[in-house]
Amino acid sequence: MYQLRNVQAGEETLAMDIINQAKAYLKEQGIDQWQTGYPNMEAILGDIEKQRGYFILEDDRIFGYACVDYEGEPAYQELKGQWLSGADAPYVVVHRMAFSKESRGKGLADVAFRLVAEQAKAKGISNFRVDTDEANQIMQHVLKKNGFSYCGVIWFDNSEKIAFEKLI
Repeated sequence: MYQLRNVQAGEETLAMDIINQAKAYLKEQGIDQWQTGYPNMEAILGDIEKQRGYFILEDDRIFGYACVDYEGEPAYQELKGQWLSGADAPYVVVHRMAFSKESRGKGLADVAFRLVAEQAKAKGISNFRVDTDEANQIMQHVLKKNGFSYCGVIWFDNSEKIAFEKLI
């Protein structure tokens, strides 16, 4: 059974290893997202400290990492476009979602989005937002397949990102 589990102090190296595998994959695909240092260990340690860093796992086997944040993303206040739920609606956002090399092609992004949506609904949150680079066609395909709609453009990590939302 797949689940989300908070990353614990001392597991940051494992989380960073998964991020680094994803960085290498993006580079192989000719996508420059995550090629300037971000996400880095500082971001992962911040996620762990704020209890928003999660492993995606089946039984005890870790396949991925994601930051699941309910506090809001400041860059989303400056959306050039329109959120489906309105600018001030509470939402969950996923950042830094990455999967190990061995888990690629197994539909685990779909699983992760489902698990986050279930967690959000249990917390009374019905809006789910995500952003990605315009060049990241792989993630855009996954988002559209999972019912996310394009909402506009934001500025984050010194570059323009395209933003999506799903009502859950």
